[in-house]
Amino acid sequence: MGHQVRGVIARSERAPVELVTVLVPDPGPGEVLVRVQACGVCHTDLHYREGAINDEFPFLLGHEASGKVEAVGPDVTNVAPGDFVVLAWRAPCGQCRSCLRGRPWYCFDSRNASQKMTLEDGTPLSAAIGIGAFAEVCLVAAGQAVKVDPAARPEAAGLVGCGIMAGYGAIMNTAKVERGDTVAVFGCGGVGNAAIHAAALAGARKVIAVDVDQRKLELARQFGATDVVDSSQVNPVSAIRELTGGFGADVTVEAVGRPEVMKQAFHARDHAGTMIQSGVPNPKMRVDLGMLDFYGRGGALRPSWYGDCLPTRDFPILIDLYLRGRYDLDRFVSETIALDQVEEAFAKMQRNEVLRSVVVFPDA
Repeated sequence: MGHQVRGVIARSERAPVELVTVLVPDPGPGEVLVRVQACGVCHTDLHYREGAINDEFPFLLGHEASGKVEAVGPDVTNVAPGDFVVLAWRAPCGQCRSCLRGRPWYCFDSRNASQKMTLEDGTPLSAAIGIGAFAEVCLVAAGQAVKVDPAARPEAAGLVGCGIMAGYGAIMNTAKVERGDTVAVFGCGGVGNAAIHAAALAGARKVIAVDVDQRKLELARQFGATDVVDSSQVNPVSAIRELTGGFGADVTVEAVGRPEVMKQAFHARDHAGTMIQSGVPNPKMRVDLGMLDFYGRGGALRPSWYGDCLPTRDFPILIDLYLRGRYDLDRFVSETIALDQVEEAFAKMQRNEVLRSVVVFPDA
C-alpha cells in the first residue's frame, strides 16, 4: 500500500530545498519502516544539496535521526514495531572480506533498503547516506535501525547517528585515546566538540580546542576543553607546542575537512603522534606534504570514517553514557525546528550560529 508523507528534497544542485509529498513503500524482506521523531540538520546534508557528494538528484535529505519502528518486513529479527531506534548509515553485511575478518566497521557492502522512496510522479529519490530521514516516515535496511533505550530524548538521541558518533569514535575507536594523553582538536563544530567531549571522558590530560570563532571556542570549554586556541589570531601549531611543553599533542583531530587545517594538525603532533582526519573534504581537495616530514615524524595518519564505529555496539553505549549524565548530548541541540525550516537551518549552519538544528516531528 505504501505511505504518503511530507519530506524535504534537494531537487537540483544548490537550489533551495523543497517540502514535498514523498511516497514510502511498505517494508520488504530485510527492511524496516521507521516513523521519524527527530532528525539533525548535518553538514553532510548541505554537501548533498550543493552537489558535493554526487549528482544523483533529487535527494531525500536527512540521516541523523531517531524514531519508532512502525513495521518490519519478512525475516527481520533485530527490531520489532514500537522499538525506539537510532538510524545508522553503516549496516555491516556480515559477509564481505572485512566483516569476515572481524572488522565490520570497515564493511565494504553496507546495507540499504532495496526499495526506493519516490515523488508522487514516481521519480525515485536518492536517500542521503542511504537513509532520507527528513520525512515523517522513512524506509531503511533492518541493520540500519539500532535499538536503544527509549528513555533518551529523541532530538538528542538522533545526533548519535552521525556527527556525535564521528567525533566520539575518532577519539575512542580510531585514536584510542588513553588517560594522560594530550589531544588537540581542530574545528569546534558538532563533530569537533563531540571529539573534545570524548577526549575529556577518556581522561586526556590536556584537551586543546582550535577554531577561528570565539563562540565555538566557548562551547568547546563547556564540552571539556582545557585550553582554547583562536587560530585567526595565532599560529595554532606554535600555540599547541607551547601548551605541550614544546612537543606537540599525542593526538590531533582534524574535524573541518580542509587541506590547510589538515597540514596544521599534521605538524601539531608530537613525534610518533597520531593525526586523525574526521572532517569531510570535497572531492577536489588535495594535500601537499613534504615526504621527509611524513617519513621523519613517525606515528600515524588515519582517516576516521564514521568514527570507525559498529553501530550495534557503539550507539547503545553512547545513549547509556548520556542517560548516566556522562556525555551531554542535550548541549549539542542548539534549537528544535519544524520540517519546513531546513533551508533556514542550513543558512544558520553556514553562519556558524548553531551546533545542531534538529527537526522534531510532533505527531511521531
